[in-house]
Amino acid sequence: MTYYNLESGDMIGIVGGGQLGKMMAQSAQKMGFKVAILDPDENCPAQFVAHEFINADYSNEKALNQLGNISKVVTYEFENIDAQQLETLSNKYNIPQGSETVALLQDRLTEKQTLESAHVNIVPFLEVKQSQDLDEAIETIGFPFIIKTRFGGYDGKGQLVIRSNDDLDEARELIADTPCVVEKYLPLYKEVSITATRDIYDQTVYFPLQENEHRDQILYKTIVPARLDFEEQAINEVEKIMSKVHFIGIFTVEFFVTDDYKLFVNEIAPRPHNSGHYSIEACDYSQFDTHILAVAGWHLPEKINLLQPAIMMNLLGQDVSNLKHEFYKHPDWHVHIYGKKINKVNRKMGHITKLSTDLDKDEQQFNQTFEGRNK
Repeated sequence: MTYYNLESGDMIGIVGGGQLGKMMAQSAQKMGFKVAILDPDENCPAQFVAHEFINADYSNEKALNQLGNISKVVTYEFENIDAQQLETLSNKYNIPQGSETVALLQDRLTEKQTLESAHVNIVPFLEVKQSQDLDEAIETIGFPFIIKTRFGGYDGKGQLVIRSNDDLDEARELIADTPCVVEKYLPLYKEVSITATRDIYDQTVYFPLQENEHRDQILYKTIVPARLDFEEQAINEVEKIMSKVHFIGIFTVEFFVTDDYKLFVNEIAPRPHNSGHYSIEACDYSQFDTHILAVAGWHLPEKINLLQPAIMMNLLGQDVSNLKHEFYKHPDWHVHIYGKKINKVNRKMGHITKLSTDLDKDEQQFNQTFEGRNK
C-alpha cells in the first residue's frame, strides 16, 4: 500500500457524518486540512464543519468515488461500512486503514477467532447457527450467557442475556433471524478500555487506561486515569492484537475486569471511541488529533501526556432536556453538544468533560447531578 504525506490545504474525506466525524473534522481543520463528509443524513452534525458535503448512502458507489476523487486521503468514523465496497475503494484511493480490519471486525465470530489466535485472554465463546446449537452452548458454557448477533449492533443492540431456560425462546428468535455467537456471562468488577494510535511508520502511542461505567449497555461515564492497575497488562494485550490485525490510525480495545481481578479482551473499535472523548481537554493530543496525524502520514508525538485527571459523562437525549438550563452554571464543565436534529431518549446527544483534582468527589457530584437517568 502506498501512503501519502499530506500538506496543509489538502482534503481529507470522511465516511460518516456523526459526532465522531464532526470531532475528527475539527481536528483536521485545526491542522490546516480541508474536510469532505459523506453521509446519508442531510442533517448530520459533521456537515456543518465540512468544506464539502456529499449527501448519499454509504453504499452509493458514485458518491464514494466522488469522495475519493476530491480527497487526498479517505478515513471513516465507524466500522459498519460495506467491506467489499471499501476494498474496491482502497484499490483506487489512499485509505491507510485499508479494508481488511473492517471486514474482520464487522463479524463478531472472526473477531473472536482472531483474538484467540493472538493468544489474548478472551471470554469463552461458541458459534451458534441454529436453535439446536444452544444445547451445546448450555452444556459447554452454562447459564448465564450472552447471545450476540455476528453482524451489526452497538450500544447493547443485537444482544441478549440468557439467564435460564425461560429465556431461550428469545435466543431462538434471534438465531432464526441471523447467525450469532454465545459468550459466557462473567461477573464483572469493572470495565476498562485503552485507546491507541498507530502511524504509517509503525510507531504506536497509547492513551491512559480508561475506566468505564455502562448503564443499559450504553457508556455512562469514563474516568481517567483508571483506578485499577491494569495499564501495562492491557498494553501487552494490545500489542498481541496488533501482531494479527492491521491498524493505521486510532483504535480502542475494550476489556472486562472480573470479580477475581482477571482481564479479558471484549471488543475492538477501529475508529475514535466514546471512552476517549475526555482526551480533547485532558491530554496534550486528543484521540482525534492523533488519528488525523496518522492517516495524513505525519509523525505521532513520542507519547501522550495526561494533563489532568478527568471524568467524561455522556449526555443522552433525556439529559439534554433535563440539564440544558444547568450547563451555564458550571464553568468547570466542558460541554459538547453534537448538533443532532432529533433528540431521542438514550440517544447520545453530547458529552461533558470535567478536569479533576479529586476523582472520587467529582464522580459523586456528577452522579448526584445526573440522578434519575438510566439505572
